[in-house]
Amino acid sequence: MTASFVFDAVRTPFGRAGGALSGVRPDDLAAVVVASIVERTGLDPTRIDDVIFGDANQAGEDNRNVARFGALLAGLPTSVTGSTVNRLCASSLEAVIQGSRAVEVGDADVILAGGVESMSRAPYVVEKSPKPWPATGNQTLWNTSIGWRMTNSALPTEWTISNGEAAEHIARTWNIGRDAQDEFSARSHRLAAEAWASGVYNGEIVQVPGAPLVRDEGIRDGTTIDKLAALEPLFAAGGSVTAGNSSSINDGASAVLVAGEGAFDVEPLARIASRAAHGVDPQDFPIAPIEAANKALARAGRSWADVDFVELNEAFASQSLACLKGWGDLDPTRLNIHGGALAIGHPLGASGGRIIGHAAHELARRGAGVAVVAICIGVGQGLAVVLERT
Repeated sequence: MTASFVFDAVRTPFGRAGGALSGVRPDDLAAVVVASIVERTGLDPTRIDDVIFGDANQAGEDNRNVARFGALLAGLPTSVTGSTVNRLCASSLEAVIQGSRAVEVGDADVILAGGVESMSRAPYVVEKSPKPWPATGNQTLWNTSIGWRMTNSALPTEWTISNGEAAEHIARTWNIGRDAQDEFSARSHRLAAEAWASGVYNGEIVQVPGAPLVRDEGIRDGTTIDKLAALEPLFAAGGSVTAGNSSSINDGASAVLVAGEGAFDVEPLARIASRAAHGVDPQDFPIAPIEAANKALARAGRSWADVDFVELNEAFASQSLACLKGWGDLDPTRLNIHGGALAIGHPLGASGGRIIGHAAHELARRGAGVAVVAICIGVGQGLAVVLERT
């Protein structure tokens, strides 16, 4: 088996729901990052063995294999195939994992992986009647942008609580208070704003034609613990999870170029050293990255003492702080050193590509190191990847 490497990674700035990118179709967002990574690397598109994109929704304009349509809209030859995968919040990290496996076993030489989500444009849907002539009566209109819908009544009710209620559950069971959550959220906004101002993100950002963004739209300058403390709990009376310490609803796309060693005449950004998944009870999904990362490190022959930094998707502050507690040997200052999803945003299908792409670019800036990339997934899963550069 050969090794797999990240050779480049790009993403759009992430827009807020109803914001700067809300007028752009998800297949067009996918096409932007596909075309951009091909252009900036000088890659002969006929060398791409497959385009694998994650997408959590797939209920609207992203239906019927958005990876294939994104590739076609980007001008790739029709001989370049496309496949769309869905592991909810980790869909684009799953795409990178599948691409790396294909390279390592020799099924492919070059994979363009990534993901896309337009939560602004996710449609409302109505169930069809099982009968050819439905009876009269009211029907439920479901919002497909996020959360449970058309839930199977056979599932235990504790499994089907909302993500926000799960974040409250984790805050209680892991003894994570409101002040700590707000402090972590304020840190995320501060670090993200500083990173953008210092040019850290410049090398991985591509603009969407007709809808440019100066930076990620969700970053709020001057966010303070006092301002966050004024927000009311969203998911439980007397709770601690608010809009300010939760990730937002967003739009965006990401792409990661994965290939074997020597595939290009440039040095790769990082090697994909290992991968792992872990499952827990659905209501405990925020803590699933703990064991996913532990497994990935063990498979890479590494320990937390070897890790230089971690990119963890910040679905909620309580989730991120619980993972920090679970990774007891990790220095908290090494987590999300340039901010996270609490500020940057979380367009579900694109977030995994964002965090692994940013980690690869950061390793290249440092010249060497070990990074852990981890993400929690609704319905009780976590994914993690270890990246190395030597």
